[in-house]
Amino acid sequence: MNNQLLWVLCLLAMVVMLFITGRLRMEIVALLVIIAFVLSGTLTLQEATQGFSDPNVILIAALFVVGEGLVRTGVALQLGEWLIKVAGNSESRVVVLLMLTVAGLGAVMSSTGVVAIFIPVVLSVAVKINSSPGRLMMPLSFAGLISGMMTLVATPPNLVVNSELVREGLNGFGFFAVTPIGLVVLLLGIGYMLLARFWLVTPAADRPGQARRTFRELIHQYRLSGRARRLAIRPDSPLIGHRLDDLQLRERFGASVVGLERWRKFRRVMVPVTGTTEFRSGDVLLIDMSAAEIDLREFCASQQLEPMVLRGEYFSDRARDVGMAEVSLLADSPLQGKSLREIAFRSRYGISVVGMRRGSEVLENAFTDEPLALGDILLVMGDWKKIAQIQQQTQRDFMVLNLPAEVDEVAPASSQAPHALFCLALMVAMMLTEEIPNPIAAIIACLLMGKFRCIDAESAWRSIHWPGLILIIGMMPFALALQKTGGVTLIVDGLMQLAGGHSPQVMLVCLFVLCATIGLFISNTATAVLMAPIGVAAAHQMGVSPYPFTMVVAVAASAAFMTPVSSPVNTLVCAPGGYRFFDFVKIGVPFTLIVMVVSVLLIPRLFPF
Repeated sequence: MNNQLLWVLCLLAMVVMLFITGRLRMEIVALLVIIAFVLSGTLTLQEATQGFSDPNVILIAALFVVGEGLVRTGVALQLGEWLIKVAGNSESRVVVLLMLTVAGLGAVMSSTGVVAIFIPVVLSVAVKINSSPGRLMMPLSFAGLISGMMTLVATPPNLVVNSELVREGLNGFGFFAVTPIGLVVLLLGIGYMLLARFWLVTPAADRPGQARRTFRELIHQYRLSGRARRLAIRPDSPLIGHRLDDLQLRERFGASVVGLERWRKFRRVMVPVTGTTEFRSGDVLLIDMSAAEIDLREFCASQQLEPMVLRGEYFSDRARDVGMAEVSLLADSPLQGKSLREIAFRSRYGISVVGMRRGSEVLENAFTDEPLALGDILLVMGDWKKIAQIQQQTQRDFMVLNLPAEVDEVAPASSQAPHALFCLALMVAMMLTEEIPNPIAAIIACLLMGKFRCIDAESAWRSIHWPGLILIIGMMPFALALQKTGGVTLIVDGLMQLAGGHSPQVMLVCLFVLCATIGLFISNTATAVLMAPIGVAAAHQMGVSPYPFTMVVAVAASAAFMTPVSSPVNTLVCAPGGYRFFDFVKIGVPFTLIVMVVSVLLIPRLFPF
């Protein structure tokens, strides 16, 4: 062993220790690795930074943007709602449908993003079926990891392994090359979790609570029940052609228009309501009737309005369209001493005040003429975009905006959902043809999502998980450093001494065990970066095809079930599931052994030696 190799191995050990202790952020450690390699002379600057130009890094970043487009258009959330509707109160059915849905969605977008989307969905399902979140969060995490075995672009380790084959001058894997293995593992995973979930019961007292209040809690606190109405404007209504501010509906009838449904392109959609909004025939008004003495029948008759069915309690079923939030006054606010009517709150902010609280007292009627005082809290309703826009105005007016839990379910581009699905289908189709490089196909999908307004530049930039990308880029030099210093040869020689005299299947077992062991301490992506060249070199030493060896590396890297630090997916579910380190060990180790057996038996049949 030469001095340079000893230095590389010591650096690798230090990196692993830093990952385990968590004293430094992982992306910081990755950047320090690049610096260490260059300053030590182990790698040139170009070699140490070549990860920044790697096509797969670009592809991973683009897939984050595509996933964000699915979130912003509500496609991902619709799947969650379907899960609640179909599963009912059966925990077993929830586990099956949850794992199938997450694995399917994670096949074409970031598994980390999918799991993050489904955590609040699973928490709400757990409450509804009176189950412990700990019995559902682990199946969610496992399904996210298994989704990486569904398609080539499902997880970074697959792309890393594929990139290594291309670097060796070989053809890469096809888009669905790993799918048969993933389907078998998914079916076994579902059956396994139906049994293993009984080992994951967390006490009710330990269940994580929601930090923010829900629509229903706000409705109860501000005594809004029974005040909501949904009224359609008839063709002979006197409201037609008039602006909202000119009609003075609150002053005359105690009615605040907080939402408006209007026909567009053969369907009824929610449109923002402002003081200058003109009403049309066929519009459906979502109204808060704050004046209890007003006769609804008389109001509808005088204004030619037709009552319509309102599902849910006080617009709670329209939380994605009509927003609700609390606004509280701070010291030195210029609004103190002025009434809502004086400051023209609706005209100023574009939203309606439907409730007011002063200390423990709720002011139910005539609060529009009440002078505002320090500590007053206003409950506002209106378009979510308007609520988001007033954040800067509230800072100027010394107010604090408190958003409810439902803000996480808002899809700001819900009307563009068909376009998002089209972009996703087009990207997958281009990848399947293999005529267009995968990174280019993903970039085209990103640009089209921007063109169709599924996503904007700011949200696209925020959606990219930069720490994860930096981690991949920073760990890539290790593979090259091990090759240059003879480390890969040393490891391969060790594997050959251990399994070289046996069948290639034994080498597959050794590669899987080595990947799984490394994956206990570092991320699955970093594991793939280190192990992919070792798999190729081992195949060359044995004189067999490198495809089964690299495929087992990809599968083993995705089988990061054994610790909460093996994958960001596991880390995400720890807190909401109430898990400890050993929970992953006792559930993950047996299933990892099952995946190893499946891989060793199935991969040689799909990719002959």
